[in-house]
Amino acid sequence: MRTVKQKKRFANVVLSRLKKAYLVTGPFTEWRNIFELVIVTVLSAQCTDERVNQISPELFRRYPTACSMAEAELVDIECIIFSTGFYRSKARYLKGIGELLCEKYNGEVPNDFNALLQFPGVSKKSACVILAKGFGNFVGVAVDTHVLRVAPRLGLVQTKSRDFMAMKLEDLYPKKEYLNVNEYLITLGRAVCTPRSPKCSLCVLKDICPSSQGFLSKEYKIPPPVI
Repeated sequence: MRTVKQKKRFANVVLSRLKKAYLVTGPFTEWRNIFELVIVTVLSAQCTDERVNQISPELFRRYPTACSMAEAELVDIECIIFSTGFYRSKARYLKGIGELLCEKYNGEVPNDFNALLQFPGVSKKSACVILAKGFGNFVGVAVDTHVLRVAPRLGLVQTKSRDFMAMKLEDLYPKKEYLNVNEYLITLGRAVCTPRSPKCSLCVLKDICPSSQGFLSKEYKIPPPVI
């Protein structure tokens, strides 16, 4: 059984190696302002970031502000976002977000976690991403499907609960790293630690990952932190 200090040291090594291996994370959804960030984050649910980036330029050309989105016809939004999946629900979310922003926040996205949770289609995960990327406000680790898969494989935390996993990861890392934890685990999950047939031989963590074929000991090998 590892101590808290050992767990945090191991977690630091994991993130440090990933930062060194992946100088650029992503690709992620593209946005130019915080309103666009909210919209693309909602659209990315059950959809790839690449697909969202394909349709978002036309969406924001037609509806560049919260108020223009609020005034849009649902069917017009649906036609644009059709390929992202769940387009009817998402169209209602986008129009509802525009309406709420215009009616209550003068068209400006609030820098407030609880306020964001009141927006249609915005989950805890989404709110964490929006605040971190849009405001530099690190309130929590966003646990998406990649993080949910990769974190247990690495031995960072053992749970299938998104909320519990977020809490445990937040205990392991300082707040300033919350977004990095999300983005680097996603990048690793896409490139190497795939759902089926992960490419363990190519992984920079293969000697310390308990799920890797290159990891021979039953106990975690904790190397010195990467400088």
